[in-house]
This record gives sequence, C-alpha cells and structure tokens, in this order.
Amino acid sequence: MRLSVRKLAVFAAALITVSACGCTDGSVTDNSSENKAETSAVKDTDMQIGAEDLDISYEKTGSTSVRFDGGSADIDGQGAAADGGVVTVSQAGTYIFSGNTDNGRIIVDAGKDSEVKLVFDGVSVSCADNAPVLVKSADKAFIILEDGSENTVSDGESYSLEEGENTDAAIFSKADLNISGGGSLTVNASFKHGIVSKDDLIVTGGKIAVSSASTALEGKDSVKISGGEFIVSAGTNGIRSTNTEDETKGFISITGGRFDITSGGDGIDAETQLSIEDGEFEITTGGGSANASMRSDGTPNGDWHRDMQGGGMMDPGRRPDGVPGGDMAPAADNRGDLIIENTANTQDTSSGETSSKALKAGKFISISGGVINIDSADDSVHSNGDISVSGGTLTAGSGDDGFHSDGDLTISDGSVEITKSYEGIEGLTVTISGGTLSVTASDDGINCAGGSDTGSEDRMGRDMFTAQEGVFLRITGGELKINSGGDGLDSNGDLYMEGGTVYVSGPENSGNGALDYNGTAEVTGGTIVASGAVGMEECFGESSEQCAVLHDFSSAIAGGTEFTVSDSDGNVILSFTNEKTWQGVVFSSPELKQGKTYTVSAGTQSEQITIDSVITSNSLGGGFGGGFGGNRGGRGF
Repeated sequence: MRLSVRKLAVFAAALITVSACGCTDGSVTDNSSENKAETSAVKDTDMQIGAEDLDISYEKTGSTSVRFDGGSADIDGQGAAADGGVVTVSQAGTYIFSGNTDNGRIIVDAGKDSEVKLVFDGVSVSCADNAPVLVKSADKAFIILEDGSENTVSDGESYSLEEGENTDAAIFSKADLNISGGGSLTVNASFKHGIVSKDDLIVTGGKIAVSSASTALEGKDSVKISGGEFIVSAGTNGIRSTNTEDETKGFISITGGRFDITSGGDGIDAETQLSIEDGEFEITTGGGSANASMRSDGTPNGDWHRDMQGGGMMDPGRRPDGVPGGDMAPAADNRGDLIIENTANTQDTSSGETSSKALKAGKFISISGGVINIDSADDSVHSNGDISVSGGTLTAGSGDDGFHSDGDLTISDGSVEITKSYEGIEGLTVTISGGTLSVTASDDGINCAGGSDTGSEDRMGRDMFTAQEGVFLRITGGELKINSGGDGLDSNGDLYMEGGTVYVSGPENSGNGALDYNGTAEVTGGTIVASGAVGMEECFGESSEQCAVLHDFSSAIAGGTEFTVSDSDGNVILSFTNEKTWQGVVFSSPELKQGKTYTVSAGTQSEQITIDSVITSNSLGGGFGGGFGGNRGGRGF
C-alpha cells in the first residue's frame, strides 16, 4: 500500500505508536546483527534423525507379552506387572501389547537410562480419567506399530491428577518418544492433547489418526518426522514444538510423510525452526480462508471467529479408520489433585492472540521440497524471523497473508501459488532469485515492511513493522505473476529489478499503484510489465541501467485486452493481458534501446513512443512520484 504525501503523516504517527507500545504477533522490533546471529545459530541446528531411531527392529524371543482382557491383563515374561487393567513396565526391554481394555493404562516407570520398546499388535486402551499411555521414566521409549495391526488409545474428558502432575495427553512421555512401524494408531484425545513428548518426538512410520481437543502431536524439544501417514483434527494446533529455553531446540523437521491436518489453531507450529524437505500436506486452519477476519471488500468480518474450531474431535464418517465423533469439551487446567476439565482454544500462547496460521515458526522456516496445499484463516506461512523457499510446490488460500516474514524472505526455486490473500508475500526484505510464483491479493501483491498499512485493526494476525534501515524488494530471477487489489510490488524502502520475468495486474483504484516504493527503484535486467490505475503510479528511477517506460493511455483499457509493445519492424517484443480494467503501464526489457521507436497498443488504442532516455514517461498520474520515483511530472514522449 502506497505511503503517499497524504499518508505520510499517518504513517509517521503509527511508527511512533508502534515503537512506544510494542508490536502484535509477528512484529519486528530489531533487525540487528545480534538477532541475525541468533537466527543463523537456529539455521545451523542439527535436525537429522539418528540411525538408532530409524532401526525399528525387535526380537520376539525374550520379549514380554501383555494381553488385555477387559479389566485385567495377562503377562508372559519379565519387567512388567499388572494391577487390574493397569500395566506398569519397570525395566528396559521389549513388550508386545494386544487385546482390549475399557479402563486400563500402560505406564512406563523404568530407570532413566532404560530403553523401552512398546510393540502395539492389535491393542485398544481406554482410560476415563488419566493418560492411557504414560512414560514416567525412561531414557527413550519406542511405540512400534506391528505391520497390519490396528491400535487405539482413548482418554476421557477430565483427568484426576495428583498434585504437581502435568499429564495432559492421551499418550504422554517425559522421555524421548519414537513412533514407527507399518500398523495404524488411532488416538482419541477428549481431555486435551493427543501425543506429547516432553523431550523429542520422532515419527518414522505408521498410519496415525489423532483427534484432539487441543494439540494433536507435540514434542517440547523437537518433532522429527521422516515418514508415515497422518490424519489430524485438532482444537488448537496440529503439530507443535514448544521449547523456549534453548534456541537449538523447539524445532520441527519433516523429511517425508503424508499429512491431512485440520486445526482450529496453527497447523504446524515450531517455537524456533520449521524445516520441510519432503512430504505431502493438506492443511486447513481456523475454518479456512473463507473464515477470514476481513471480508473481500476490506471491512471487518465480525463473525469470523464463530467457525474457528475447525479441528477437535472428528465427526463420524468425516475421517476414515472409524475415528469417533464428539463435541470439544470446555476448560482445562492441571493444578492439584482435582477433576480437571479440558480446554479447546485457539490462542497463540506467546501473544495471547488468536492464531490460525498453517506453517509457523518463531525464528526460521525453510521449505526445500514437498507438495503443500493450504487453506488458512490466518497467514499461510508465517515466521517471526526469516523464511527461505528453495524447492517444492506450495498452493495456498489465506484469509490474511500468504507469506509473512518479520525478517528476510527469500525464494530461490520451487513453485508458489497464492490463490487468495490479504497481502500475498510480505517481509522486511524480499529477495526472489528463481522459481515460479503466482500471487492473488486483495491488498498488496508483494510488500516489504508495510504490515502496518492495513486499514483495520480487526484483521487477524495484523502484522506491524517498526521503521528500519535496509528494507528492500529485490528480484533477480524467476517468473512472477501478481494480481493485486492494492499495490502490485510495494517496498517501503528500495526496489531492485535485476532479472526474471514479472507481470503485474495492479489496482483498479487510483489510491494504489502497480509499483510503489519509498526509496530507490532501479531496473538493471529482466522483463516486467506492470499495469494498473494511474492515480498513484510510479516508474523506476533514472539511476536504472535498463530502459523502462511508464505509459498512460488516453482512456481506460477494458479487462481481458491484450497489451503489446512492437519494434519498428512490427515484431512483438512484449505482451501481457490484464484481466482487470487499467490505464497506465510500466514496462522494461533488455530489448528496449535508447533512440528507438516502439508501438504500444491495447485494443483500439495505439501510439508510437521514442525512448530518448533510460526512463521515458507520459504519466498522467497525480501521485507521489509521478514517472520518476519522487520527481513529479516525468519526461514526456
């Protein structure tokens, strides 16, 4: 969104307010070298799954067999004891579970250096008032899903806990937890969370369906997933890592697997770093983009929160594998020896605000592969630090921003299609050096450090930046198509076009422009055609090295009309069709040369122009910048 003379005073006041009062979720308060060093440390975190976690083999000989039968359990072997339907494992070893219990538990209470393997081979464990599976003490616990087996773990809507206990998940581990194998596991978590490890949660295989009142899968120190099939329906977060005390922890690494995530809160949320190298993802958050906090006309949607509970217990028939339905239960706490009701909220615990982002991280997001489809009420991809996209295919419909980065956002390869958004791609700096991008936005297509430009404080996840040096948008490669209701390319700093191919279907309203910047704008390479309204239009500056033209036709051009630029021999060197009404167009190409005459045509309007300078303009716009990025008037033809 343009910061014209008419808007500068308001913007300055907003900056003072932001600096004094702090920022909402996603705010940038400092882009200092200290913060950069912290982000670099996070990026260097080792997120690989070790060989010992990939080895899921076990020996049946010498293992202990446990078979549940209603309210009792039959044990054959050493290291486990039963008290009715409650089985306690006290030694390292392998334990094979089968059968059904309606009110039983599996408790691991072994030495802190013990490795315990729990093999689920057709077992169903339900507990009405506590975690059905609890790892109290061990070095590492494995849940191995025997090939072809079907296994179920279910809890009740309230837990009865001793004072000081923090158990809050159907499968709860105070040690590292590894889930693997070729069977299936269904977790029905009516109380709060589905699967939680207070250390590392590692999944390398299995078919896992989790319906939870709150978070579905959580590893405090990390979540590492290399394979498996996941069907997740969560009242709050789908997959989450929460360690705030160690910058090398709190990360999520996904190198494979298939994911179907429906969540009322965030889809995948890492406290520090989120890395996606491969996998297939279908993610819906907060009821999807149709449940945005802003209507398409820019006015607040007062009813947006009504359908936020997109996750929670699954409805019968909604998901496969016989996962039962049920309403999300109210209110959770775990203080004292009390009967505790659960909470199904969609609050971002770091800010206290509603958050329904699809991919989210506190420090850094890296996407280098995978096929990712997103329908999110809030930002589709959001980092409080940096974002890097170097591969993969991502398609997103967002009720707010498609991509938002408080720091540096770089796209070097891959395919990104943002089908719906408030602002398409937003960062403190944005660098695009490769890939294929298609962006549809009701406001700005690409915006650098302009998150405070929204006209409504009601917008979910409203992102705000403080005034800083070093803001820029740089395009050096790739193929970009922008369809924006606001500014097409908007930098509240500098704008550099050095390569690539860019087509902008800019705004139809005269309060915005196809290009907008507040610093320097230079074109030194690449091809760009950016058309839109004439009221606030800008061209590149005269420090450019490649010729650029800002041309206004005498009357508006109807949407769907092809625009062409032809040389003196009649060869078409540029063409573009804007599906919306427009009148002014900025274009630049390495084929444009000074001293040459060209024909610009759109429908019945056709004119000849001679390029007599690096920047040529006949701008009719009354905006701040005219044809020369800050110098009103421009040079006529």
